[in-house]
Amino acid sequence: MKVLDVLYKDAILTDLKANDKKGILEEMAHPVATIAGVNHQELVRVLLEREQLGSTGIGGGIGIPHGKLKNLDKLVLSFGLSRKGVDFDAMDNQLTFLFFLLITPENSTGIHLKLLARISRFLKNEDIKERLFNASNREDVIKTIEEVDEEL
Repeated sequence: MKVLDVLYKDAILTDLKANDKKGILEEMAHPVATIAGVNHQELVRVLLEREQLGSTGIGGGIGIPHGKLKNLDKLVLSFGLSRKGVDFDAMDNQLTFLFFLLITPENSTGIHLKLLARISRFLKNEDIKERLFNASNREDVIKTIEEVDEEL
């Protein structure tokens, strides 16, 4: 599965305004909830519960918040860019700028883990991270991911 198979254009946010973890999750959850047909507050609750298990701020300026929902029939991925950075309790104690938010059906562990691994793999490339950080619109994000999605 490619990243662009589940990344929805309406869920690409290139100018996040929130300045804390909860705010980022709430802001990114809006388009995801609409696309997935789920309750926004329920989605935020699931994401916050997952964060209590351990931060999804993996370091290097990257956060990959994720969660599983009952009665969800498809994976939905969102991208968010915080230009000023946010304290997301990252493992390296640095600010987080790039976010991929993933929600999956409750019983989709295998595909969920494969997609998280795929995202993590391409974000190890500093050039890709820089291009995403400098993206000025949704099309820039899609173009960057499209190029790396073909290589993996």
